[in-house]
Amino acid sequence: MQEYINMLSPNLKFLQMESDSKTITMDAESTVKELKCPYCGTISSKCHSKYKKTFNDLPMSGRLVTIRVQNRKMFCENPECSHKTFSESFDFVERKAKKTNRLVQYIIETSTTMSSLNAQRLLRNNGVKVGKSTICTFLKKNIK
Repeated sequence: MQEYINMLSPNLKFLQMESDSKTITMDAESTVKELKCPYCGTISSKCHSKYKKTFNDLPMSGRLVTIRVQNRKMFCENPECSHKTFSESFDFVERKAKKTNRLVQYIIETSTTMSSLNAQRLLRNNGVKVGKSTICTFLKKNIK
């Protein structure tokens, strides 16, 4: 499973997996020791707290895949920074998103040739938890 996690980011370490007939849940944590404050650019290694960030990824064998990452909130060590803390971010999932970028792309590619209702049915049958309104939102954002 480390290989699967590495496809998301080489900076993640696989911890454990749980599965049943419908879902696969993987736990991972970051291997990065120091993070850059997104507000001032100062490097920080001082952890404030930790929490789980949960999101869905591409389905595996028709089962819903959920990733839980141990996310860190860090202190900014620059006393002149406007923010005292910041959260760790990952390039494979947008901030506050519940789906990885590659899952969003898969939903868009699947949905462009059919109605959102048919796409919803097809995606759900293939292990993607998504509604037709979410599909429409992704399609609208993708049109440029």
